[in-house]
Amino acid sequence: GGWLLLQNCHLGLEFLSELMDTIATTESMSEGFRTWITTEAHPDFPINLLQSSIKFTNEPPQGVKAGLKRTYSAVTQDHLEVSNMPQWKPLLYAVAFLHTTVQERRKFGPLGWNIPYEFNQADFTASVQFVQNHLDDMDIKRGVNWSCVRYMLGEVQYGGRVTDDLDKALLNTYARVWFGEHMFSEKFCFYKDYVIPKGKTVEDYLQYIEQLPVIDTPEVFGLHPNADITYQTNLANETLSTIVSIQPKDSSTGGGETREAVVQRLADEMLEKLPPDYNPHEVKAQLQKMGAIQPINIFLRQEIDRMQHVISRVRTTLTDLKLAIDGTIIMSEELQDALDNMYDARIPKLWFRISWESATLGFWFTELLERNQQFSSWLQDGRPNQFWLTGFFNPQGFLTAMRQETTRMNLAKGWALDSVVLHNEVTKMMKEDVVGPPPADIGGVYIYGLFLEGAGWDRRNCKLVESAPKV
Repeated sequence: GGWLLLQNCHLGLEFLSELMDTIATTESMSEGFRTWITTEAHPDFPINLLQSSIKFTNEPPQGVKAGLKRTYSAVTQDHLEVSNMPQWKPLLYAVAFLHTTVQERRKFGPLGWNIPYEFNQADFTASVQFVQNHLDDMDIKRGVNWSCVRYMLGEVQYGGRVTDDLDKALLNTYARVWFGEHMFSEKFCFYKDYVIPKGKTVEDYLQYIEQLPVIDTPEVFGLHPNADITYQTNLANETLSTIVSIQPKDSSTGGGETREAVVQRLADEMLEKLPPDYNPHEVKAQLQKMGAIQPINIFLRQEIDRMQHVISRVRTTLTDLKLAIDGTIIMSEELQDALDNMYDARIPKLWFRISWESATLGFWFTELLERNQQFSSWLQDGRPNQFWLTGFFNPQGFLTAMRQETTRMNLAKGWALDSVVLHNEVTKMMKEDVVGPPPADIGGVYIYGLFLEGAGWDRRNCKLVESAPKV
């Protein structure tokens, strides 16, 4: 009649099949017995065990109101009165607000955190325990050691999980702005109407939390209002993608044409437009003419190798898929994935792993042709006057190669690669206005293809502007 708890079962998938057999073949079992399993989502988790289980998910609630409500629902009155220091209750609320904020920023993807960290209740508990200990040991005359509090929150308790330098700077900024003697003043607020309430009981705090907005503006977390557009777009795309992925994969469509026929026709069209393979001997000969040891030409060779890999993979997949549809070869798991994704206008996983992100398969294939056009023109006609930077697999490698070339051109002036820095200038020229490379005394390259998100560009005054007026 006891309960069995198996934790982190995604690390021991082989045992789960044995567990399922044990449970299924046991003749007599107490009605009070339960097996609890904790696991991360894993594609190889035994499906029969998953289907026979009652599933629970434990995710942080959405929004500041829901997050604070969840935190304070677990706070007892004894915990609220554990310290008689006047700083205790405001500090507890501020740590709870920080805890909610770091979790809520995750939903904004790379706009929120460069790396999605698994902040959890243990971080909050450890931070609160530290604050409590600090106040217990505090010298009343000296007051709170704020540099210590900020360091422990920004670098140790929450910062201990953070590996990205910019993410660490963000956490330390929260600690600096929200934690200090100023947080006890009447004017202090996290953002406009988000203040530290004055209360004596847990109910007082819950009543204040209850009147907070259900939906928060991204500015509460220090983000631009446009961040919400990105979040809502990603959420809608993810929802629609899930709906499409669970649609029945039957053989015919409403119009009578089978899925296989639709995909076969698409494969024929793509094979017809797919560029020819690069001839390695011709590539080598052309690069020799242009100067094979020049850094930018070495970069071109690397890009062509990667493009050839993509072209070969696409050609092989499409050819094999047509044969599998005809029944000539067996439909493998990878070919089935290609068929399903192509039918849904999505990029097959096999291609996506070696290429670039794109909204739909159509956009992806068009970009393949355009990227290849830049490389083939460069190879046949020589170095272009301007470069489509976002059409490279490794844009950073291109900028590094350009720095190396510029440094070599100025060796007589005592230039060294370590001391050369990139300087970017937005010109007033359009693509059509560029008729030659930048002047030799200036050096560098003309690039295009960059885009702005959440801002616009004023060409006349050469400055960033709001892409849309704030409402």
